[in-house]
Amino acid sequence: MATTPSSTSDRPLRRDAERNRQRILAAASDAFAEEGLCVTLDEIARRAGVGVGTVYRRFPDKEQLIDALFEDQMAEFASLAESCLCDIDPWDGLVRFLEQACHLHACDRGFKEVALSGTHGLERVARGRQLMYPLVVSLVQRAQAEGSLRADVEATDMPLLQLMLGALSELTRDVEPEIWRRFLGIVTDGLRAQRAEPTPLEPGALTPEQTQCTLRAYRPAGARAGQTSA
Repeated sequence: MATTPSSTSDRPLRRDAERNRQRILAAASDAFAEEGLCVTLDEIARRAGVGVGTVYRRFPDKEQLIDALFEDQMAEFASLAESCLCDIDPWDGLVRFLEQACHLHACDRGFKEVALSGTHGLERVARGRQLMYPLVVSLVQRAQAEGSLRADVEATDMPLLQLMLGALSELTRDVEPEIWRRFLGIVTDGLRAQRAEPTPLEPGALTPEQTQCTLRAYRPAGARAGQTSA
């Protein structure tokens, strides 16, 4: 009986701690989506309206915070793939998956950096890919069995197409953030086994000025890493 008062008094503290954790996760999710994984824990604390010490108590380093968010995002991504597998039309299911994947990469820089990374959080990325790969295989094989998807397409082509369109969405973010949809239309036409006519491309093409602005935004890998050529 003597422990009851302290147990009762602990409950508000636990509730406060959980509220702070959720505020930190929400702030980190927004910050990573907008700016990528370069955001500091100090900035996340500022956005969450808590002290930086509170952030470090919940997440001693940024990798743990990224892990917590990425696991939830990958579960949602897997649910999307499972939903697309239930589409009556296998082609529509595959295209919906590609469109939603590209949309996620376009609007969430942090998720794109983790999901398509070759170096960042290798174990985390490997777990995500192990979860997604069988689902993507099923989407591809289902569309091929129905005859709408080219027989020579492989499931391993899908993440590379997402990488290609994700890179484009990053370069055009400040020029025309929806232009990736135009190129997804070109890609899906190329994936079709046959079609009666080309898919209408929306939005319209970039202007010459917008194209030049996009090209100027491109940085080779060495330049992004701060390297210079001899």
